[in-house]
Amino acid sequence: MSIAQKDKFPYLALMVNIFIPLIIGITASLFTEPEIKGWYLDLNKPTFNPPNWLFAPVWTTIYILIGLAAFRVWRNRTDTAGFKTTLWVYAIQLVLNFSWSIVFFGMHQILGAFLVIVSLWVSIALNMYYFGKYSKTASWLLLPYLLWVSFASTLNLAIYLLNR
Repeated sequence: MSIAQKDKFPYLALMVNIFIPLIIGITASLFTEPEIKGWYLDLNKPTFNPPNWLFAPVWTTIYILIGLAAFRVWRNRTDTAGFKTTLWVYAIQLVLNFSWSIVFFGMHQILGAFLVIVSLWVSIALNMYYFGKYSKTASWLLLPYLLWVSFASTLNLAIYLLNR
């Protein structure tokens, strides 16, 4: 019997897997929200900068997709070194995601945040690769995240260049 067949509470596991990235996003917003109408408002931004209201629903959707992907992988988990590597890659990606808000909004370090977001992009690509070993669907669920972070990286760089 596989580990997944032993699961007695899959809905609880689903909720926990979704809850983890959502909590990270909510906590990161504590650094972001106070700066939106202050420091961030005064920055020069490129013409392709989306309206501020767009970020919360996009990130909420992405965090839910991350949680769904993690759940699919968790359902196919194994007790192997490869799975432990997958967990580490996932955890690093979450830490980098959280760190970006602290560096950009909390510390006002636009270039530092760009370095974090580039690292985040790499970690998402690695996360997709490792998740794909356990669930192709899980890997694809992370594609909107990778695409949004690609856009956010471009935006971050443009804001840096316009404000240095």
